[in-house]
Formats: sequence, structure tokens, C-alpha cells
Amino acid sequence: MNIAHEADALVATLMATPWGQVSASIYETGRLVTLAPWLAGHRERIDYLVRTQRPDGAWGAPGGYSLVPTLSATEALLTVGAAESAGKGLAALRRQLPNVTDLPDMPAVDLIVPALIALINAHGVGEPLPLPTGLDSSRVERVRRVVSSGAQLPEKLLHALEVAGLASSGTLSVRPTAIGTVGASPAATAAWLGSGAPRDADSARRHLEAVVTRYGGPVPVGLPITVFERGWVLSWLARADVSVEVPPEMVADLRASIGPSGTPAGPGLPVDADTTSVALHALALHGMARDPESLLTFDAGTHFCTWQGEDGFSVSVNAHVLDAFGAYAATRPERANAYAEVRERLALLLVERQRPDGSWDDRWHASPYYATLSCVLSLSEYGGPGLAPTVSRAREWVLSTQRPDGSWGRWEGTPEETAYAIQALLLPEVVRGDKVQERYRRAAACGFQYLQKAGEMSDYPPLWHDKDLYTPIAVVRAAILAARHVYAKLAIAR
Repeated sequence: MNIAHEADALVATLMATPWGQVSASIYETGRLVTLAPWLAGHRERIDYLVRTQRPDGAWGAPGGYSLVPTLSATEALLTVGAAESAGKGLAALRRQLPNVTDLPDMPAVDLIVPALIALINAHGVGEPLPLPTGLDSSRVERVRRVVSSGAQLPEKLLHALEVAGLASSGTLSVRPTAIGTVGASPAATAAWLGSGAPRDADSARRHLEAVVTRYGGPVPVGLPITVFERGWVLSWLARADVSVEVPPEMVADLRASIGPSGTPAGPGLPVDADTTSVALHALALHGMARDPESLLTFDAGTHFCTWQGEDGFSVSVNAHVLDAFGAYAATRPERANAYAEVRERLALLLVERQRPDGSWDDRWHASPYYATLSCVLSLSEYGGPGLAPTVSRAREWVLSTQRPDGSWGRWEGTPEETAYAIQALLLPEVVRGDKVQERYRRAAACGFQYLQKAGEMSDYPPLWHDKDLYTPIAVVRAAILAARHVYAKLAIAR
């Protein structure tokens, strides 16, 4: 199958599965084992947790990334009496917790970790688990008091409503969306349902049943992600100049999703600058540019926040905001000077945030190749003159970190990270028809061969940040298609 046909088939899946294509989550699945034993697929969820346990007793990715999934899976297996696996999980936690000094910057980790440790300790199995250095239960207790009082929670906290424990069951201050989800999270939805019968319970149950049926028991950490998925897929493909048939209604829906304050990744989530930026960029690249003024609501003066009240800073979000403002000016000649000050400020910010080795890192992805590609593309296309040295430093870092088999990756070579590295070396020059350095071409050729050998995969190692690491499968496939297409275009031009 050629790349254009693969791209058409991928876009068709976006229409066929509008909630999105997301990998299963150990954290979220563990929460459903505890919170919703009555839900179809309970046995399958337990089997999934047992099957995915690592030989060392933990779950998930290396280092601090394993803490949240291991806590969730261990607590769930203690609840159902799976003694052997739970015991191995507890042993892994007793080894890990005293040495945790720097947890990954994941959503709600400061709430989730104390809440899960308290649940495990309540089982009374051996010595209580300690909290990692720097964490306490004060924020969890504040959330629980707010929920118990019936006061409105900030929308971003609905995605992790399960940390409120029994207080979240049927609370009148929370209502499912029209499709039945609470916070676009199976765990939050199950926690709200609890053991009672709150109003709107039928829609929430039907939503959970639909998710479980689709996944065969295990569940993802976030669903639906309709706007997020469509924006990223369409922008990846268009940026690499992949020829693809995009249904007009998909583009129209994407345009309609952006309100005065932006758009969320999907129903149940707060509006965010990242999804809004990528959706706006995708629209501009598909000939439907609209004024990105909604992004100004996220302008914190020094940077653009992901959402109002964000704790932290994201390089990739600011790179994507630059994409949105830059593409609007580039595709609307009469608005070429629009938001010039914002674009200059964002470009300077990204340059200042480059690490000494030439890379960037980010709070929304475990791999520096994702953040580095985001910055290379936004600075190359929309950052203005004089940034060639910054981009060159990034590409030198990419060259220096290629693995012997031609791949790239933080922990191991992966198709996703290899796709980002290839694009960082070749874009936007290949699309523009500009000359590409021979060193970059040779490295990209080795990466392309790795991708060809890897072939089509049904799943990819999870690298994207949420409560647990996850993979937005269609988005990753689009990135891989884009990389393959860019290299093939370069090879044909030689």
C-alpha cells in the first residue's frame, strides 16, 4: 500500500471511531477493578493487570513512570484478593518509594499518589507505604472537602475525580456530559457512579459499557479525544505534504469545535491551548484558516499556559501556539503582520528554553524527540530570521543520539520517536524543495530503514503524558506516515 492510500485509510478510521484511538491504561484499568466490579469485563481487567506485570513486580515504563500504574494495579489486585501479583507489586513499591526523588510531571500526580498509597495502607498488609519526599495528603483532602461541600470543582479536576474517594459518588456538583462521561475518564466516571444511583446514572453506565465493550475489558486513561486526534493527524500529514482525502465534514467539525475560549481535546475536558493551537494550525494548512484570537485567553504574559490555573510550563504547547499564529499570518496575506509581537515573544521563549545539548523536553510527552520536533518545526517555519543556529544545534543532538539500528528513542528505539527524529532532520526543507545536508539525509535513510523493518504495528510503547502514559494510536501512525513520506520524497528528488 502506498503512503497516500495509507493516509486515506487512517483518516477514514477517524470518522469510523470518532471517540478516538487510545491505548489501554494500567492506572485507569486498576481503578475500574476497584471502583466498578459490577461492570462487564471485570475478569478481563484483572487478567490484563496480571498479564502486564513486569518480572520485577512493577508495572509501566522505567523509573518514576512506573509509580502510578504500580500503585493502581497493586491496590486493585489487593481488593480482589490476587495475592501473588499483589504481593509482588507491594515488594516493588517498598523498593521504589524510598528512592523516589523526582516524579514525572504528570497530570494530578500530586493527588493520585497520596490517594492510592492511603488506599493500599488501608488494606493493612504489612508496614504502611511511605509517601515520596515532597508529597503529602493536604491537596487530596482539600479536593475531598470541596466535593463533599457540593461546591463546583475546577473543570480540570474532573478528569481525576476518583481521588476524592467516596465523596465523589453521586455528588450533585458534577454532571456527566451529553455522551455520559465524567472528565473524559472511565475512572472518574466510575467514581461518580459509586454504589448509589445518582441522576444521569444511566448515561454514565452506558458510556462505561461502550468503552469496555470496545476495549474488551481494560480501559484507556482518556476518552473521547475527538478534536485532539483529528487536529494532530491532519496537521502531521499536511505539514509533511502527504496527499490525503479529508472528508469536508471533518474539517467543518474541527472548525466548529473552536469557541471564543478555544476547544477541549474532547467532551468532559477543559478547553486547552494545545488542542486549540493544533486544531487552528490544521485548519490553516487545509485552507480554512481562522483568527487564533481565542488563544489569547491562555496568554500568561511570560508564556501561554495549557489551561487556566496550570501548574507548570510546556514547551510543546508554546511551540504549537506559535504554529497557530504563524500559519494564520502565512496563509492570510492581508493579515501577514497579525500577532507579530506574540510570534516574536514565543520564538524567543523557545530559544531560551533549549537545553545545552540542543534538545527540548516537555511536560506532555516522555520523549525529548517530541518536544524537539515541535520546536524545530515552529522555529523553522514561523520563528523569523536568525534562528538557524538554534535549529542546527537541535539537529546535531538528533544526529548524536541515533542508535546503531537506525532508530531513536529515550529508553529504546521506537517507531514513534524515530519518526520525530526523521522529520526534525528533514522538515521543512524537503517540502520547500531546499537543500538537505548529506549527514541528515544519511541518518534519515537509516531511520527510514528501521521504520520499514518495524512495519505496521497495532500498538506502540506509551509515551504521552496523562495520569498514566498512553499512546494516541492514530496520531502516532500519522507521524510515522509523515516521516516515511518526507524521506521518500527526498529520495526521489536525488
